[in-house]
Amino acid sequence: MNAIQLDKNGRLKHFLGIEGLKRELLLEILDNAAFFAGLGEQIIKKIPLLNGKTIINLFFEPSTRTRTTFELAAKRLSADILNFNISASSTSKGETLIDMLHNLEAMHCDMFVVRHDQAGAAHFIAQHVSPHISIVNAGDGRHEHPTQAMLDMFTIRKHKGDFTQLRVAIVGDILHSRVARSEIHALNTLGVAEVRVVGPKTLIPKNIQPLGVKVFHNLREGLKDVDVIIMLRLQKERMQSALLPSEHEYFQYYGLTEEDVDVAHPDAIVMHPGPINRGVEIASSVADGGRSVILQQVSNGIAVRMAIMAMTLGAMNKEFRF
Repeated sequence: MNAIQLDKNGRLKHFLGIEGLKRELLLEILDNAAFFAGLGEQIIKKIPLLNGKTIINLFFEPSTRTRTTFELAAKRLSADILNFNISASSTSKGETLIDMLHNLEAMHCDMFVVRHDQAGAAHFIAQHVSPHISIVNAGDGRHEHPTQAMLDMFTIRKHKGDFTQLRVAIVGDILHSRVARSEIHALNTLGVAEVRVVGPKTLIPKNIQPLGVKVFHNLREGLKDVDVIIMLRLQKERMQSALLPSEHEYFQYYGLTEEDVDVAHPDAIVMHPGPINRGVEIASSVADGGRSVILQQVSNGIAVRMAIMAMTLGAMNKEFRF
């Protein structure tokens, strides 16, 4: 995949996934994001870094939070942004995806931000667009959600600093989660001491250990002494597939309560990519409590996506000022 993601100089051309990227490149994204996070604290939050560029959000499945933060990121970089309504597009009338892409290219756009329910969709699109267009993966099937992983890495570094001493637990529906896959790749690439996955046997993939994780099926055993707790959304549609008996029983065994958090390190932080199912994967007292950095994740998502957009379009190689 990196043969497509990176240009001949090893710089980002597309951002399709975390797997295979080098630690130095991930740190560069985090450093650039730190710069843009500072911009968010200014009275005027926009810079003309992508002035004249056109970015199109191609969301084949709904996601208000992700789409909105990409839109804000583009606007703060002074790019023109178009949210393309896939349900009302010509693809619903029989037009092929490739034909739709070529028609959008004819409008002189520079980037597609792609969210799709099929794994590999962003990679496929990157293979078929014109050379001047960049693709950013906003989540594809069960494959990856790389910008979510990077905003989570930014949040962790902001609170914890050095990655190499950290124990991190990812809790919940590992099997269906593209977020979990990207998180695992990012955490191991950044050199954390230990990555744990916690959940029922039906929601943890078989043979996941080669990805560099330790598996736990007991929540409190998995959370013991960890520095970071990442809760995953339990998709309610999974309930119909007999993978879980009920939401109530899931919360009883894997829902995060204040008593569960107490077994982690005293300074542990609690994260969640959202949207939250309160009383299913996390108690409200934890989601709204002092350990929670969930809303900070949302804010950090704008800065991280600004960094990724600017890097993939080559704008970070230019000199610029506020």
